Amino acid sequence: MDKKPISSPNAPAAIGPYSQGIVSGRMIFTSGQLPADPETGAITGGIEEQSRRAIENLRAVLEEAGASLASVVKTTVFLKDMNDFAAFNAVYAHYFPQPYPARSCVQAARLPKDALLEIEAIAVL
Repeated sequence: MDKKPISSPNAPAAIGPYSQGIVSGRMIFTSGQLPADPETGAITGGIEEQSRRAIENLRAVLEEAGASLASVVKTTVFLKDMNDFAAFNAVYAHYFPQPYPARSCVQAARLPKDALLEIEAIAVL
């Protein structure tokens, strides 16, 4: 099986032994994208700002692989607080075109760097 790592300078560097994403055949699998600024690593703001930043980071990884948010078929979202679900959905709906990707959304007790959310995706080329 062929697999090619994705590394975008427009998304935060991996903070562990993993790739930002992997392309295998026509499939793209991204690692979870935190709402960290790609240049500074800082995570700031409330759920709306962090949602935008995390999705922009996801977009950067997908674009590095030759795809886009429209290429996404499935996302998994980890929220620190499920009370942020509606606010997150409002931002998410702005970025992803219809038909929306399939999605799972779960509350996580704690996320890396104490982020409010993390998002990962599966996309096709």
